[in-house]
Amino acid sequence: MQTIHRLTLDDALVVLRAAEAEAERIGVRQTICVADDGAHPIALHRMTGARLTGVEIAIAKAFTAAGHQRATHLFNEAPDGPALPGNEAFGIQHMHTGRFTVFVGGFPLVHDGQVVGAVGISGGNGEQDKAVGAAALAAFEQHVAGAVPA
Repeated sequence: MQTIHRLTLDDALVVLRAAEAEAERIGVRQTICVADDGAHPIALHRMTGARLTGVEIAIAKAFTAAGHQRATHLFNEAPDGPALPGNEAFGIQHMHTGRFTVFVGGFPLVHDGQVVGAVGISGGNGEQDKAVGAAALAAFEQHVAGAVPA
């Protein structure tokens, strides 16, 4: 038998708010999507002034990170990134057309060694998206560490 952890809206809002706070702190307008372990959005927020295209991009980043249980940028990190030319998953972004992405900004949410969802961030450059993702992940870890088991 297995224990399955599920994200709630309250959990997702903790992640979203932390990501938004970091984006505000560094001065970048982001779109943030928090998805569950099935890669379905739970919470989505496009900050005022964020690009309109960021909505679909943030959703795709969360989908990829949840579905493949890894940060999206790891697909393209040299030398062993599986989506790099010549590597085993080259072209994987053409699967699930429009939903799968291999660039920076998607991060799995892990609790008890289990991917329980993901956060997708769009609107900054790679370093900005990573900084906002790091803040979101840290807030999630702190939140679940303080959670009382049911």
